[in-house]
Amino acid sequence: MNGRKDAGQTQGPLRDGGPGSPAPPLLAVEEIRVYYGAIQAVRGVSLDVRERELVALLGSNGAGKTTTLRTISGLFRPRSGKITYDGADLTKLAPHRIVAAGISQSPEGRQIFGSLTVRENLLLGATPRKDRKGLGGDLERVFDLFPVLKERLAQAGGTLSGGEQQMLAMGRALMARPRLLLLDEPSLGLAPLMVRRIFEVVSRLKAEGVTILLVEQNARKALEVADRAYVLETGTVVLSGTGLELAANPEVERAYLGA
Repeated sequence: MNGRKDAGQTQGPLRDGGPGSPAPPLLAVEEIRVYYGAIQAVRGVSLDVRERELVALLGSNGAGKTTTLRTISGLFRPRSGKITYDGADLTKLAPHRIVAAGISQSPEGRQIFGSLTVRENLLLGATPRKDRKGLGGDLERVFDLFPVLKERLAQAGGTLSGGEQQMLAMGRALMARPRLLLLDEPSLGLAPLMVRRIFEVVSRLKAEGVTILLVEQNARKALEVADRAYVLETGTVVLSGTGLELAANPEVERAYLGA
């Protein structure tokens, strides 16, 4: 795929006050460029996510997907470009302030604390919150999504299976009560049955109105749940459109869907 292409025009949510007027995006990433030393990993990526949307980032390994997500989270600082969230500039904010603003990430590789219990890992997710009330209710919501975590509450996180650790990482991110949830490779390395379970939860969160930006190597699963998607190659957006449009796109089929 060469150059930026749009697979189709999409209509976002509408403002309450202006018929036919598109609502501003909750998240807007504008022409960010990110480097690892002298190596440029992200080359002018622009994307947006609107309230209650699920937007997927697709691409092969090294395409810049995870780097883009980590830059949104404040873990990397773009050399140029801008990131706005709910109209506020996040580009230079520290990660903990970004979480406090309402963006929470379930990272690639889960990154749970193996020596801490499931309960302790989950409560760490609520640490950045200013409002500490309702933690019990938040835990129950996580247990409703992932019942096995309630059974493992006193168990060390490092003793969980890979799928259970992924559930714990997602549950921990949800404990921050995010307005925007960043999911980085939630199905990576999991058995097919667990992949199906994880995507059932992703679909449920979407149905409940959680806004999600999803990085996922399983393009077929991602496009099944995505409202819109972007395809990255070598740090550049080369294609964008609705999930249905990209799933039917011959280039995407050949490159990512095994057609």
